[in-house]
Amino acid sequence: MNLEVKRGEVFGFLGPNGAGKTTTIRMLLNLVRPTSGEIRLFGERLDHHPRRLLPRVGALIEQPAFQAYLSGRDNLIVVGGYTGGVAHTRVDEVLELVGLESRGNDRYGTYSLGMRQRLGVGAALLTDPDLIILDEPGNGLDPAGIVEMRELIRRLATQGKTIFVSSHILAEVRQFCTRIGIVRAGYMIASGTVDELLRANGLWEIDVPNPPQALPLLSQLPLVRSAHLEHNHVLLDAPSARGRDLIAFLVQQNIWPESVHRREEELEQVFLRLTDQEAGL
Repeated sequence: MNLEVKRGEVFGFLGPNGAGKTTTIRMLLNLVRPTSGEIRLFGERLDHHPRRLLPRVGALIEQPAFQAYLSGRDNLIVVGGYTGGVAHTRVDEVLELVGLESRGNDRYGTYSLGMRQRLGVGAALLTDPDLIILDEPGNGLDPAGIVEMRELIRRLATQGKTIFVSSHILAEVRQFCTRIGIVRAGYMIASGTVDELLRANGLWEIDVPNPPQALPLLSQLPLVRSAHLEHNHVLLDAPSARGRDLIAFLVQQNIWPESVHRREEELEQVFLRLTDQEAGL
């Protein structure tokens, strides 16, 4: 996998279950050793300088593990102790940042799933890291909580933090990520801004009098990655093709198109189509 995240950006890491997202995150945190290749953080190899580099990283991986009988505040103090101790004022700042200042003294066991997730994000922020890795930070949050999480990530980005977010909530990813990458079976199959991905993976919708006749002809064009029929339309996966060239080709074949236009797609449609293609479905 070839993956690059630039300083100060919010990078969305997308993929279906089993694609390798969590394994990749564990490698970034030196919890799993890669079988080949290398990982660089802040320009340096992680395997050469883990003790210097990892303290600059804060992470939330899956469900955070806290003590149910301790308050949220005390849990953060305990977590801070693992890194050499964190000032209590910093704990209070983090509780406010994640919206738990009014519940900081309540036992963790009384927290909802969304509150537990926010406390997990707070634990990742304790040391004021340069790189923040969040694995499904919206898990368990209600719509209001998701909005709060989105605004939190945006605030962190304005502070110059680099944020790496694994998520399956595609609509949210589009709203706060600078760039996204789509992974399937351990391979990065697409990356770029949302607009770049939509432009690079658009479909052409073609209306012709006899779609079954036009389909095999269009399928043979070099720029066409795939073609199929849908409700008497020919759909082409040919992002680099130009409409006038498709029209000219059809006319040369004595097929007169009634319309040729790009179909506007949402990020979710592109994601599903790309991952289905890679899966061979």
